[in-house]
Amino acid sequence: MTAIRLLLVDDDPLVRAGLSLMMGGADDIEIVGEAADGAEVEALVDRTRPDVVLMDIRMPTVDGLTATERLRARTDAPQVVVLTTFHADEQVLRALRVGAAGFVLKDTPPAEIVAAVRRVAAGDPVLSPTVTRQLMRHAVGTAADTRRTRARERMAVLNDREREVAVGRGLANADIATGLFMSVATVKTHVSRILAKLDLNNRVQIALLAYDAGLLEEEPEEH
Repeated sequence: MTAIRLLLVDDDPLVRAGLSLMMGGADDIEIVGEAADGAEVEALVDRTRPDVVLMDIRMPTVDGLTATERLRARTDAPQVVVLTTFHADEQVLRALRVGAAGFVLKDTPPAEIVAAVRRVAAGDPVLSPTVTRQLMRHAVGTAADTRRTRARERMAVLNDREREVAVGRGLANADIATGLFMSVATVKTHVSRILAKLDLNNRVQIALLAYDAGLLEEEPEEH
């Protein structure tokens, strides 16, 4: 199995050391570089060719949001998972909109952070159901009528089956396949077509656009 190439980006050397120690224990993950600021990221990506970038949001010179947007605008961009201290920070929502595949909290248990890197490398988003609800409520609550109209116009290019896949709440391919009674391979094909038609980077952005368009109803609260 080819190891997942991982780049660590955080301005706190203690955090980077902890992440390095954590990831170093996984046989299928190789740390190919570290950066202390978003300004260093693009050059490091060119040099190390990571599959996944674990990116802090708050950094002094170039923040993680700007660095993520720059990376995701590139051809063959690596996947980005943002690191944050808060569950539903406005900056996290913005990071997802510009192409981050998900986010993890800095106090997340080590095994879950490792699992998040693996999931993103496999093409699945990293958003827990609780945090997804928080972010999506925020997205809907702050969306203007013009955003909803624009989102609906964009979603109109999808056919019925593609719309069903798009309304997947950022779930993994296997979960969408089970819910829609189709194969994982078929889901992946639909997702690729949706991304191309909507000019988006990943499935988290599809979910956000679906919420902006008003296509998703709130799930009941967990008890």
